[in-house]
Amino acid sequence: MAEAILEVRDLHKHYPLTQGILFKKQVGAVRAVDGVDFDLAAGETLGIVGESGCGKSTVAKMLVNLEKPTSGSIRYKGEDLTKMSPRALKAVRRNIQMVFQDPYTSLNPRMTVGDIIGEPYEIHPEVAPKGDRRRKVQDLLDVVGLNPEYINRYPHQFSGGQRQRIGIARGLALRPEIIVADEPVSALDVSVQAQVVNLLDRLQSEFSLSYVFIAHDLSIVRHISDRVGVMYLGRIVEIGSDVQIYDHPTHPYTQALLSAVPVPDPEARAHRERIILTGDVPSPANIPSGCRFRTRCWKAQDRCALEVPLLAVPAVFRLTDTPAKHDSACHFAEEKRVVPPEESLAHPDPLEEGPAPAEAAREAGAPEKPGPEEPGSPKSL
Repeated sequence: MAEAILEVRDLHKHYPLTQGILFKKQVGAVRAVDGVDFDLAAGETLGIVGESGCGKSTVAKMLVNLEKPTSGSIRYKGEDLTKMSPRALKAVRRNIQMVFQDPYTSLNPRMTVGDIIGEPYEIHPEVAPKGDRRRKVQDLLDVVGLNPEYINRYPHQFSGGQRQRIGIARGLALRPEIIVADEPVSALDVSVQAQVVNLLDRLQSEFSLSYVFIAHDLSIVRHISDRVGVMYLGRIVEIGSDVQIYDHPTHPYTQALLSAVPVPDPEARAHRERIILTGDVPSPANIPSGCRFRTRCWKAQDRCALEVPLLAVPAVFRLTDTPAKHDSACHFAEEKRVVPPEESLAHPDPLEEGPAPAEAAREAGAPEKPGPEEPGSPKSL
């Protein structure tokens, strides 16, 4: 693995639970993120997957300083972001940008596309002199596959996929080294997801970017990621290369997630094992002792309630040279192939082929609803 440009160590984010109106007293805490560790190498894509509420988005917000960690460190090229002064942090933040989940609410409806993409230049004027900003914004629109002439249009005049491209262009404005993508395709149709994922793939090569790609769609994460971390209830329970996680999972939770991935081949689907988890996800305000997955795990024993499993290579694999030799937080880790190798992707074709005709029309610029054209505007977006 190349040298890490981002190192996250023992990262915690706890939200206090209080009682009282005038004299508030803390009676507990919601442990949204509870000890996360990972590295990100230059040019690498790290995918983070898990159920809703596992802490993925909270990790993303802490990486870009939208949330302050309760404890732990986030080091960018050796410098701890959590201990920097506001002035020093402002200089570093231009190198770590974010693409948000919802393209409909992450763009200000009162601002034009040019203002939205060019806003980072107001905060970091040294990146682009005022006289050069319009050209730079138009160049960014062209890079993400939009017509530079749309610079004076407003977000409501674009489709969902086009809005997400605008969000990506805004993230690229300051030429960052790291992009944190928080479920950037979950609000889009499948065919548009394919276009956005392939765009991110191309931009990574073109601009030498590193990605932290957060999603709940395991198929898309495998398509774009070099390594994958699986989160459960505030912690990473398994991390490894895409081949290690998808074809040689060792943690029961990862195996259960993979068993739920749809398989298009009826014959393969009929012969694969389904793992059905029982019970609900425990509350992050009342996390079980020991292994936090034990309340839903079919392998749980007394030891699981007493000892917290460490995220490390399981002892049974330490002396081997198999793909199962990767970090897994389980006392009883064992390799279990859940998805047939040829069927690991639930819907591989849309990621390789073009979009469906209707979505292609929208992405090419056709309006989503017929209506009167605006004066002076192109016939269609």
